[in-house]
Amino acid sequence: MRESSAAVDSRPRPPMSAPPPAPSATPSQARAALKDSAGAGLGFLVVGLAFGALVTQSGLDWWWAGLSATLAFGGSFEFLLIGMVTAAAPLAAIALSAFMVNVRHVFYALSFPLHRISGRLGKTYSAFALCDEAYALATGEQARSWSSRRILWLQFFLHLSWAGSATAGALLGSLIPDSVTGLDFALTALFAVLALDAVRDLRGDLPTPVLALLSALAARFLFPDQMLLAAFALFAAALLARQLTTGRKPTHV
Repeated sequence: MRESSAAVDSRPRPPMSAPPPAPSATPSQARAALKDSAGAGLGFLVVGLAFGALVTQSGLDWWWAGLSATLAFGGSFEFLLIGMVTAAAPLAAIALSAFMVNVRHVFYALSFPLHRISGRLGKTYSAFALCDEAYALATGEQARSWSSRRILWLQFFLHLSWAGSATAGALLGSLIPDSVTGLDFALTALFAVLALDAVRDLRGDLPTPVLALLSALAARFLFPDQMLLAAFALFAAALLARQLTTGRKPTHV
């Protein structure tokens, strides 16, 4: 029996099969980012179609829509840009308008998690593709654990949604009947939904939205011609004053 057992034990054992390779992190991060961007992407789809239709109805070639959406990626400024281009506005006026409309991104940079983006190229694209929707999604409570890849994929999908829908709108603009109304309200509705999500993430911190509302009202009555810039400046000043007087630490993202 011992010899038999020894003989059995001495038989060569088949090599153990290697464990299956771990799934790549990139597809899962991309799928998660696609899910995160789905709601805002649908809003981009409607607004982008309207923007593309406006481009062709303004007498510009269809490719202007895709080119502007890809290189400028300025959202509301792009609607203004179409009118300035068709009116042959001076380049200096276009540059100044672009600065005034998009100067809010300077304030976004104070809390956008750019420090979590890996690599110089990634940081460059993230800064370029920073839009209102990407900021709202990437600075929320649920986004504090997001990786660099997930944030970049999120911004890429939003960028792609805007450029693709703008191009489609330019190609199909002639098919949209004039009786269709409400397309211009899609972007406002999208901002309202994102604002509600941001308020929920504050977890009872009521003074912050109150300060934002008061800053907007003060800017509306005191600086009506520069309301956006004034509102952001007043809101930033109010937050700094609250920090100095109460010692409340700012929220880290």
